[in-house]
Amino acid sequence: MHDHRRLGRELDLFDTDPLMGAGLPYWLPDGAVVRHVLEEYIREAEREAGYRHVYSPVLGKRELYELSGHWSHYSDDMFPPMDMGAGADQLVLRPSLCPHHALIYRSRSHSYRELPFRMAELGGMYRSELSGVLGGLTRVRAIHLNDAHIFCTLDQAVEEARAALQLIARAYADLGIHAARHRLSLPSEDGGGKYVADPALWQRATALLREVLDGSGIPYEAAEGEAAFYGPKIDVQIADPSGREATLSTVQIDFHQPERFDLHYIGPDGAKHRPVMVHRSIIGSVERAVAHLIEQHGGAFPPWLAPVQLLILPVSEAQVASAEKLLRRALDQGLRAELAGPEHGTLGARVRAARLVPYQAVIGEREAAADGDLVAVRLRDGRRPGAVPGAELVARIAARVAARGSELWDGSPVTGRHA
Repeated sequence: MHDHRRLGRELDLFDTDPLMGAGLPYWLPDGAVVRHVLEEYIREAEREAGYRHVYSPVLGKRELYELSGHWSHYSDDMFPPMDMGAGADQLVLRPSLCPHHALIYRSRSHSYRELPFRMAELGGMYRSELSGVLGGLTRVRAIHLNDAHIFCTLDQAVEEARAALQLIARAYADLGIHAARHRLSLPSEDGGGKYVADPALWQRATALLREVLDGSGIPYEAAEGEAAFYGPKIDVQIADPSGREATLSTVQIDFHQPERFDLHYIGPDGAKHRPVMVHRSIIGSVERAVAHLIEQHGGAFPPWLAPVQLLILPVSEAQVASAEKLLRRALDQGLRAELAGPEHGTLGARVRAARLVPYQAVIGEREAAADGDLVAVRLRDGRRPGAVPGAELVARIAARVAARGSELWDGSPVTGRHA
């Protein structure tokens, strides 16, 4: 069983320091690579799906969260306001990106021709978690959320939510994440002040989300008491190696925030109309996503996500020049490659130390002397496909990384240039 907390420290991906504080992990260079690649993957997928990216501040006035409803329904999970001096505003670390995106939408007039307007941000938010529940990357106080809000007409809401579920499924396939189940999260009957008191709103949003799930052919379970305070949501549940479930991705249809912020668009009749706000997150928080990926893959990330994709191993000092030539070629192709020379120990020790690197290129006397600068290839699963020219190896890895393939070869032997 893999524990991301142990692996994260063993593999130098992330760590914590008591002076920074509990629930505030920092990312080491290799972990920062994984995070950066994951973030770029998400941004690219969103751009292709028609999302436009924004940045918004991690602070907001207390009045903003009073308007959104977070202060009355969610303040127990928020950090206390910061007083900026006598008579000045109180500022709050945001617990959510939703109010900021509502304000960004509201700042400009919108026509029905612009809808759906898809706004995305990978932004920071903060939750005042109790010390006893903090751990690793899964329960933290500083969260970087892959968030988006789609402002659309009522007729567009179901299709936009369905498309969001499809985007989630595609990301899971590329990342090797397996959804445990889908959950329709509803309010509890005795929720009291935890939820917005508007039965018609809840019924309307719930009916639309059921239509999304039923139309997508996705099995799901309804769960009371798991809704957001402003509306129901579809939660995509994942499970860790011990079977404990957590929510990674969500899709929500929201009538509450557009009403609170008086959002509107100009319809074909020239009049103002209220948009629907679809909330969606493909991978949830970066922290929880990386924690799950560490455990899912045991630190052996898919090659396109691995901190180091190719390790070059000259057997002796005599092959270092050939190894440096291959390194330059790999870096020029955009690969994350490193060279581990004989000063780092015996060849066997270097191979073992790099057991999680997807591809290793060993260059001995015979390979360096060969026409075409051959390298002996080792895969992290123990296979040794054979010797290939260095240029071909780099091209093969680059092609597989670009395709986000899980491995370089399918098991067939590779013995030469045309294999």
